[in-house]
Amino acid sequence: MHAPGPERDELHVEHAYDMIVVSNRLPVDYQAGPNGETEWRSSPGGLVTALEPVMRAADGAWVGWAGVADREFEPFEHDGISIIPVPLTESELQEYYEGFSNDTLWPLYHDVIAPPSFHREWWDAYVRVNRRFAEAAARAASDGAVVWVHDYQLQLVPRMLRESRPDLVIGFFNHIPFPAYGIYSQLPWRRQVIDGLLGADVIGFQRAADAGNFSRAVRRLFGYTTRGTVIDVPDNRREGETRRVVARHFPISIDAAGFEEIARRPEIQERAREIRASLGDPETIMLGVDRLDYTKGIRHRMKAFGELLRDGRLSVQSATLVQVASPSRERVETYRQLRDEIELMVGRLNGDHSTLGHQAIAYLHHGYPREEMVALYLAADVMLVTALRDGMNLVAKEYVACRFDDDGVLLLSEFTGASDELRQAVLVNPHDIEGLKDAMVEAVRMPKRERARRMRALRKRVRDNDVANWSATFLETLTGAGIIQPGVPDPLRTALGRIAETERLLVALDFDGTLAPLVDRPEDARATERARSAIQRLAEADDTRVAIVSGRALASLGEVASPPDGTLLSGSHGVELQLDAGEVTIDLRDSEFARLQQLADILEEVAAGAEGAWVERKPAGLALHTRQLSSAAGTALQQAARQRVEWEVQGITMRAGKSVLEFSVRTSDKGESLTRLRQHVGATAVIYVGDDVTDEDAFAALDAEDVGVKVGQGKSIATHRVRSPEDVATLLEVLADARDSAREAVAHWS
Repeated sequence: MHAPGPERDELHVEHAYDMIVVSNRLPVDYQAGPNGETEWRSSPGGLVTALEPVMRAADGAWVGWAGVADREFEPFEHDGISIIPVPLTESELQEYYEGFSNDTLWPLYHDVIAPPSFHREWWDAYVRVNRRFAEAAARAASDGAVVWVHDYQLQLVPRMLRESRPDLVIGFFNHIPFPAYGIYSQLPWRRQVIDGLLGADVIGFQRAADAGNFSRAVRRLFGYTTRGTVIDVPDNRREGETRRVVARHFPISIDAAGFEEIARRPEIQERAREIRASLGDPETIMLGVDRLDYTKGIRHRMKAFGELLRDGRLSVQSATLVQVASPSRERVETYRQLRDEIELMVGRLNGDHSTLGHQAIAYLHHGYPREEMVALYLAADVMLVTALRDGMNLVAKEYVACRFDDDGVLLLSEFTGASDELRQAVLVNPHDIEGLKDAMVEAVRMPKRERARRMRALRKRVRDNDVANWSATFLETLTGAGIIQPGVPDPLRTALGRIAETERLLVALDFDGTLAPLVDRPEDARATERARSAIQRLAEADDTRVAIVSGRALASLGEVASPPDGTLLSGSHGVELQLDAGEVTIDLRDSEFARLQQLADILEEVAAGAEGAWVERKPAGLALHTRQLSSAAGTALQQAARQRVEWEVQGITMRAGKSVLEFSVRTSDKGESLTRLRQHVGATAVIYVGDDVTDEDAFAALDAEDVGVKVGQGKSIATHRVRSPEDVATLLEVLADARDSAREAVAHWS
């Protein structure tokens, strides 16, 4: 257990929290009351909506800046959440926030759409402020607390936290893109930022491409081993050991049900009709809703719209563009220039095309409350999201969530994170003005039946993957805890459909706890009938191989699994492999035989002192089973065995599983075994399903396009999760069906 750091003792923190969220801004806005008193109002936003219930349940606190420079505020409670303000001076606001965060990192991470500025004093302020946030979080966190750090302004905080509080579980989520290495490498402090992020246990990104860019940067700058979504980072506290850091995408979303509830209110629908009437009841209202930012492609959509009016493909009598551009970073010169350019363009287009009764562009440079935005979404026939680069773009999802009438067309830039999910939108390259114009005309003229078909598919995607699901998935990956619904979740079904199309598939499965429910006597374990039938279907195909990968000895595995002909077997965590050529024998050296006998003597003696414990012999090792003991007794017995073996026998590999401690004289693990099986089969893709700690080595060996599925609770680097062996059987049936469908499709087109 980690002892409290000196900072916590000196400040006499009265309360320590089990869940800490750290972000640049607090979930509340400061306002001075009529008599000068301090007032706080909740900031509406997706992140707050997602995390409020989690934080209340977990006794959480939120660390962030209050939005006012040169003011310090004491911690306080607001709407059931503890708030811990972090102060910023006016100079830090200019250098850390407006400078390094928004004039260095923001343009760099958005593919240098605008040139980034590199100033050493900005970097110094960034380091200083990040340390202040990290110290505030470290002081407030209880022993073993979960700390979730958010966004590009605080990329150094994870490493700072790990150095001061190694007991913490640390997550980081990047809400903006992460650029390709050729762009990222321009940053003078590129190593320091990557090292800061690698302090986290889980690093989340909006898109798989962003996670891939990050992993490539890690390899280029540090040479660390990366396998799929896993990065092996040297553990500074343990010489020669590594930490596993997960870096993968967790696409953020919105409170879809909340937006739909507002949209269904009669007064909001009436307001939508008023908006249309105020614009002259045009046939088509196109809508853009953005922060005034150069990444949003506002100029591109206005240029395309103006040319459509000029060319007569649209008329000002029939089509109006409403552009909401909420103020953003108005103290940064680049943003002031952008506002001038946009407003000049609006003036010219309206001067050229508007009539007394019809305005070409209704330009609104201010923010609106959520209810008014929902009314705008309902009023709009076409939603224009033409960002040049965007981490996600939640406006696109908000529009879809509001269209309970299954009407409206979403025109979406392919350079947004949302385009990975919302494939039924009209996807465009906003740099291609001619293509953008064609897409806008297509959206205007799209038949109602086609609009409804697309919108239904979009709405299902947004509803099924809302912001609560996003936060739960991230925290589940970070902590291993969370509610697992029965069945096969939609994201996993999608992944199964994708992998089913591969040319040569390897289906690798753990046995105990995965194909077979856990039982007290290992010899009684049997796979469920449904799982056996699905495996039989998969194994019968020439383009699919099935492997069972277990910690059991091969002899035991063969007896309990009764595998179909052609099934590949891996036993003793990869020490034994049975491939197509038959049994693999293991020739132990004399020294290994001697260590094996020493092990047996020690473990038999340890097990004899605890009724219910027993020792399983394997070709290259032994396993101490404690499943029939209480949790405390089992842990104590395993600790005693571990200590005796460490003292008395050299060169032994130890690994803990579920109520079992395994010892081996020949080093191997399920990851190595899976790699050998992949090579033997010549697999173009792999799915691995397992429930145990020992299966994490196999998940780590998967490539980015493979599929890893964790069964049950517990921390895991697997991307997907199901609840029980019964759900594994369903998964295998879904996979077999998808594999059959993929073959039929190939046969049809060949």
